[in-house]
Amino acid sequence: MPPKNKKKEADEADDKYMRAARFGRVKNDLKMGFVGLPNVGKSTLTNLLAGACHAEAANYPFCTIDPNMVQAIVPDQKFKYLTNTWKPPSVVPAALKIVDIAGLIRGAAEGAGLGNAFLSHIAAVDGIFHLVRAFESDEIVHVDDSVDPIRDLETIQYELCLKDKEALGKVIEKEKDRVRKEKGIARTADPPLGETFKSAYDKCMELIESNTPVQTYADFSMGEVDLIRDFGLITTKPQIYVVNMSKRNFLRKGNKWLPKIQAWVDEHGGGQIIPMSCEFEQDLMDLQDDKEGQKAFIQECDDEVKKMGLTGPGFAVKSVVPRLIRSGRQSLCLQSFYTAGPKEVRAWTIMKGTHAPQAAGVIHTDFERGFIKAEVANFDDFKALHKGEKGMAKVKEAGKYRQEGKTYVMQDGDIVVFMHNTTGSKKK
Repeated sequence: MPPKNKKKEADEADDKYMRAARFGRVKNDLKMGFVGLPNVGKSTLTNLLAGACHAEAANYPFCTIDPNMVQAIVPDQKFKYLTNTWKPPSVVPAALKIVDIAGLIRGAAEGAGLGNAFLSHIAAVDGIFHLVRAFESDEIVHVDDSVDPIRDLETIQYELCLKDKEALGKVIEKEKDRVRKEKGIARTADPPLGETFKSAYDKCMELIESNTPVQTYADFSMGEVDLIRDFGLITTKPQIYVVNMSKRNFLRKGNKWLPKIQAWVDEHGGGQIIPMSCEFEQDLMDLQDDKEGQKAFIQECDDEVKKMGLTGPGFAVKSVVPRLIRSGRQSLCLQSFYTAGPKEVRAWTIMKGTHAPQAAGVIHTDFERGFIKAEVANFDDFKALHKGEKGMAKVKEAGKYRQEGKTYVMQDGDIVVFMHNTTGSKKK
C-alpha cells in the first residue's frame, strides 16, 4: 500500500468541513448542541466536556428542560507550549460553546413531548452532536423500552427533516408572495419563480423527503447556497454522530451496532462517527483530582484489554473527550491565533478564511477600524527557532517574522501582533 499523503488528506478534510459549514453564520462564537432521544447520555457527556457538573444528569426523560450551555476548553498543544514558554500570570485558552438540549421523542415535530421547544433550541445552535445509545442498562430506562440505535437515528433524523419540510413550505409561500408583489401579480395567481430558487428548493425537498441532511449534498451552486442559507433549515447544520457504548465495548473497540450505524450514516449522506463511552469517561473524570489514581485506572483498563487478547496502538486506552471537542470545533470551521507575551498568552477564536483586519477586530473593534498591518510568526517556525527565548528575536534573525496586510488570510496557529492607529472611538 502506498504511503498516505497527509497534506492531501488534510485538504480533503478541510473541504469536507467547509462544505458542511457553508450554510452557517459567519461568527466566532458558534455553538454545538447535543441532540438525541432522552436518556442516551447527553447531560452526562455535556458535563464531561465541560469538566464539571454543569447540567443535571438524572434518569428522567425530561430532566433538562431548558438548554444548558457550557464552555469546553479546547485541547491545544500549541497553546500549551506557548504558556510553558512565557509562563505569564494570565492564560486564556480557546473554548467551544456546547448546548445540552433536552431529548426529542417521536412526534416532536407535531409537538409531542416538549418537541416544538426542543426543535427551536436545535435551530439556535450552529452544529449538532447527534448522540445515540448503543449500551444496555437495566438502571437507565430507554424511552422506547429497548436499545436500537438505528431506530433512534431514524426517529431523530425523521423529526429534524419533518421540521425542515414544514420550513420549506413556508419558504416557498414567502417567495411566491415576494414575486407577486414585485411583479404586480394577483394573489390567486401562481407566480413564476427564479431558476436558482426552484433548483435550490427542489434539491432540498428531495434530500429531506429521503431523510437525508441537506448539508451532506456536495453539488449546490454558490447561488443555491446563498438562498438555502436563508431557508432556516435544521439539517443544513454540520453534524457529528457520537455513539455511546458500554465501557467494555469501548475498551475492545467493538459493538454489534457499530457496522450497522456506519451503514446507516453512509446511506444518509455520510458523516463522522465517534464511538465513546460515558461510563468510561465518567470513571476517569471522577479521578481528575487523583493523578495517580487515574494512571492506575488506565493501567487497569489496559490490562483488561490485554486479557481479551487485543494488542497494538489501535487498542490504546485513552479519553475521547479531547477528540470530541476538537471535532466539534473543526466541524464549525473554527481555528485559533495567539497573542503571547510576559503578561498574557491567549488563544483567539476565528473562522477559517478570516482576514487579518477582521481577526484584529476579535481583540477590539478599534484594532480592525485602524488596522495597519499584522506581524506574524508561524508557530512551527517559532518552536524550531526561539531556542528557549521568550520573544521573536531568533525568529526575526531567521527571516521568519513576517509583516502582512489587509488581504492576509489568517492561518491556524499564527502568533500575531496587530499594529493599528485609531485617534478616537466612533459610536457604534
